[in-house]
Amino acid sequence: MSVDTQLQFDREYVTKFSKDANEPEWFLNQRLSSLELVGTKQLPKPDKTNIEKWNFSQFTHTVEPAGAELPEEIKGLISEEADQNVLAQRNGQLAFSKLSDSLKEQGVIFTDFQTAIRDHSDLVQKYFMKEAVTQDENSLTAMHGALVNGGTFIYVPKNVDVQIPLQAIYAISGGSGFFNHILIVADENSTVTYVENYVSEDNETAVANIIAEVYALQGATVSFGAVDNFASGVTTYVVRRGHAERDAKILWALGQLNDGNTVSENKTFLVGEGSFTDKKTVTIGTGEQRQNFTSHVVHYGKHSEGIILTHGVMKDSASSIFNGISKIEHGASKSNGVQTERVLMLSEKARGDANPILLIDEDDVTAGHAASVGRIDPLQMFYLMSRGIPKKEAERLVIHGFLAPVVKEMPVEAVKTRLIEVIERKVN
Repeated sequence: MSVDTQLQFDREYVTKFSKDANEPEWFLNQRLSSLELVGTKQLPKPDKTNIEKWNFSQFTHTVEPAGAELPEEIKGLISEEADQNVLAQRNGQLAFSKLSDSLKEQGVIFTDFQTAIRDHSDLVQKYFMKEAVTQDENSLTAMHGALVNGGTFIYVPKNVDVQIPLQAIYAISGGSGFFNHILIVADENSTVTYVENYVSEDNETAVANIIAEVYALQGATVSFGAVDNFASGVTTYVVRRGHAERDAKILWALGQLNDGNTVSENKTFLVGEGSFTDKKTVTIGTGEQRQNFTSHVVHYGKHSEGIILTHGVMKDSASSIFNGISKIEHGASKSNGVQTERVLMLSEKARGDANPILLIDEDDVTAGHAASVGRIDPLQMFYLMSRGIPKKEAERLVIHGFLAPVVKEMPVEAVKTRLIEVIERKVN
């Protein structure tokens, strides 16, 4: 089944949208070439999840922000620290921006995507949908390339250590079609931490089509944290991919806590010798929610190492698929791939499938996997309840302990607090 947006968004619409935003010619051409692919490509085919009836095409592409005043939910994520670095966007439009003078002086770029396309065109063009993600993969990546309407661009020059995290907050409302693109380029021997929050201001039917590309050049380290918390009316397709060169590191800490149907793919290419990735994900499924999560590490470089840790909690009649894939290519000798998927089910109607996969094309490597799907350990419950803790509270404590390996990795205290709040709401 293909997704047809051409009845709603044709070449004339896309061209006008691009020109109204004063985008360079190359980006308009990229949009138009992506648009041509939409009707010819198939939907992605996540393992064991049929998404053909999900809503990926009914949305409003040019929703305006609901007033200039930021809602309290967003304000609560913006601290008052003088040296904080933060962007806040509503329906793709910049609502708040702050970058310290010291980082500006060092050449760090941290700006919304529309500004980056205009002011840093050559740098964006060099990386945008070139390697980590391409427009021709499926109908949703093609649609994304045609309709990008928000996002963030980050560039960290050589040898620059960004000690204070860069934070982005994205809010949607009004039946938005939210095509958010994150592009991070960490030049040689640089370090940066980026954290993003996604929130809904209402529960109208909407679509979130999100792509993040992370390029860690030789010796660079990128820490990428996220809290996804879209409402149940939002269908989410999110792709986060990394490209790590020699001795580079990409660290992922993802809280994927949407209330609606979600397809998520996180993939890291360990291209250079000694490259490293560590990916931690926590998720909770509720109601009739359907989700599919794929964590994928591909080893090309010798002595590369990839670690995957996924913890999921399923409630009510929710169903989630957890696919972990470690692929070691021929020539990636001395590499190490390790993955763990654990699923905790709180209801007889809930379902969680954990599928660890090792694909090894090289002899001189180490690799391993572990997976478990089950209910709360009755011995844990007995231990807590025997000390006077009520059953509901004991269950809550067990769940928080089960999710703690990811929660504690969130690199910004305000975001960690936000993650705990969202977990608490979904658990209760």
